[in-house]
Amino acid sequence: MALTDPLGDMLTRIRNGQRARKDSVLSPASKLRARVLDVLQREGYIRGYSEEEMGPAKGIRIELKYFEGQPAIKHVARVSKPGRRVYSGATELPRVMNGLGITIVSTPRGVLSDAEAREQNVGGEVLAEVF
Repeated sequence: MALTDPLGDMLTRIRNGQRARKDSVLSPASKLRARVLDVLQREGYIRGYSEEEMGPAKGIRIELKYFEGQPAIKHVARVSKPGRRVYSGATELPRVMNGLGITIVSTPRGVLSDAEAREQNVGGEVLAEVF
């Protein structure tokens, strides 16, 4: 069965894995998913990820992070969906929790957090928000 929103599927796997107190979750691999995981790792929301064989296709093993028994990610939501794309300029990038969270943005310079996109003065498609 084909997925209509692969990135949303990965974010849901992370959300469900943390609610179930799993150490890691497995998701199908893609370049976009890997770039989003790079941002989450740089910002300290996950411990890391690695590529793994998942039958005939490749998968990504995502190592979840906890702080004092609580998940590092309290909220993760897809903003731009297949039925409604959300774009934002560099000056209008949304702030999550007044700067305590991050927005993940797909820009011409790659997938960046909102702070990195503001620093480089680029906008793009708002993929997800995390705090």
